[in-house]
Amino acid sequence: MQIDGTDLYWNPLLETLPRDQLKALQFKKFKRILNWGYENSKLYRRIYDKAGFHPEDLKTWEDISRVPTSQKEDYLTAQAKEPWPYGDSLCVPLEKVTEYHQTSGTTAQPVYQPDTWQDWELLNEMWAYILWAQGFRNTDRVFIPFGYNVFIAYWQGHYACEKIGCEVVPGGILSTEERLLKIKELKATALMGTPTYILNMADVCRNKLKMDPGELGIKRILCAGEPGANVPATKKRIEEVWNARVYDHVGGTETGGWSYECTFQPGGVHVNEALCLVELVDLENGEPIEELNKPGKIIITTFDRLAQPCIRFDSKDVSMWGEACACGRTFRILKGGIHGRTDHITKIKGVLFSPVSVEEVVRGIPELGNEYELIVEKKGDNDVITLKVELSPDKGATRELVQPELVRQLRLKTNLAYNIEFHEFGSLPRYQVKAKRFKDLRKG
Repeated sequence: MQIDGTDLYWNPLLETLPRDQLKALQFKKFKRILNWGYENSKLYRRIYDKAGFHPEDLKTWEDISRVPTSQKEDYLTAQAKEPWPYGDSLCVPLEKVTEYHQTSGTTAQPVYQPDTWQDWELLNEMWAYILWAQGFRNTDRVFIPFGYNVFIAYWQGHYACEKIGCEVVPGGILSTEERLLKIKELKATALMGTPTYILNMADVCRNKLKMDPGELGIKRILCAGEPGANVPATKKRIEEVWNARVYDHVGGTETGGWSYECTFQPGGVHVNEALCLVELVDLENGEPIEELNKPGKIIITTFDRLAQPCIRFDSKDVSMWGEACACGRTFRILKGGIHGRTDHITKIKGVLFSPVSVEEVVRGIPELGNEYELIVEKKGDNDVITLKVELSPDKGATRELVQPELVRQLRLKTNLAYNIEFHEFGSLPRYQVKAKRFKDLRKG
């Protein structure tokens, strides 16, 4: 259900600011954080001095693309230095740090993220934009089915829920079954989670507790951590099984919550351009991309995060610019959300391949379960792709009925052939946070 009128926006002034004024604001904020990083971070000074760039060289909007990018590896190198644990990426005295988090470590050694109290308030404000745009209000009781630990996302979700007035129920150390029973007991109206775990909860609800998740009263679900909530087949699965609206969000430990899908569901996510600068650059030559529907790599700057700044951070995520949303926000749209990562998009048998395309196929066949695994190996001179899937226990389908359609859809969507393995339902790994379904063993 769409929310009408001025109640649409958490910050009506900034979310509807004319593009020329928004761009001027972004340039001012970018220049400020660039100077802050150069003056206070040995890491950024090292990056810029090596490239022969000085903040005074930033004179026009076009000069932004000349600023060297930062990489996850830069943070890791900096944090190997003193003072421990943040090394010379830290821009404030250590005693000013009030929050510690770290990246999930799914793609590399974890990066430590320090934040001052001011930084933490900024991150919660970023999430307030997200929640409000997705219809969360003070009438919601939000169940968060995770023990938050050192991973940042649901800490931000928790405090931003409180900020906009929601009641928060932390799921903590409860088992999946206990969480579902608590949702039923307390009549929770909203959930947060990875698409993987939200679907896993639905499986447990139906197959172990013999309850219909669609009758638990959940009205909206915020998904993060994986591309699934903007993969049409995955979004459809979650919405149908929970009888709820599903909204995507993209963020990161280094960047904060920089994008969100709104209640108008435009087929992509808004960039929070009041608090971030998001650039798309060509996958081959790194040149800026402004045209619509052209895939590019996402480069992110978070304004006003001071302890460990995020300036032109190479997210390695891939997306494209899309048409403006009908909601009235002037913030741009990334069409389809995140399409994949440059370190996952690879060539197989000469064909450019993204694992997200396989998710769309698997989740688009109702007779298949929610989980799958994808493994690429080198056997002799050939690339061999193995796809492991499960049959859904409540569809009554057989391998003989499902496999031909699965083969056809995979060939149609990816132009590749697969070695398909059917496994017993529940035997493939289940995940609560980020799933690790794709393994390219050719790289070792």
